[in-house]
Amino acid sequence: MQFGRTYEEFEVGAVYRHWPGKTVTEFDDHMFCLLTMNHHPLHLDEHYAGETTQFGRNVVVGNYVYSILLGMSVPDVSGKAIANLEIESLRHVAPTFHGDTLYGETTVLDKWESTSKDDRGVVHVETIGYKQDGTVVCIFRRKVMVPRQSYLDARGGEQPGRPEPQPDRNWPGRQEP
Repeated sequence: MQFGRTYEEFEVGAVYRHWPGKTVTEFDDHMFCLLTMNHHPLHLDEHYAGETTQFGRNVVVGNYVYSILLGMSVPDVSGKAIANLEIESLRHVAPTFHGDTLYGETTVLDKWESTSKDDRGVVHVETIGYKQDGTVVCIFRRKVMVPRQSYLDARGGEQPGRPEPQPDRNWPGRQEP
């Protein structure tokens, strides 16, 4: 399974459809809110959200929706990234509720070679997140510094720093090489 891409593997206009989706549970939403100290009752208090808001129920906190979609894009976009350089824009365009399943897709908008180091480049992408019914909920654009193949080759290949398992008498069936 591919995890991220090198600069040479990105093509302007390419679209990566991220899979699998993620069904957002009440626990996920509440835990994220509590971990990030966002105690707004729209996200945590079912009675408040149901009785006093236009939604009639809890709304999943937007930063969690964004985080899920960003995470979904890692295997296709930034799995080999040297650095995430910028979140250019982030828009929440429709609410997400407990029980909704999120899906995402990313389009490569542009790419350019680094002007300071010849072993990397920058990729500009837009990710769109949508629910199980196709309703778009979140759109964001970001710039990611990714390696050229020469960068990976100089560091030992696709998975630099990955150790090899060592034979051990406590590991039955493993033969010495």
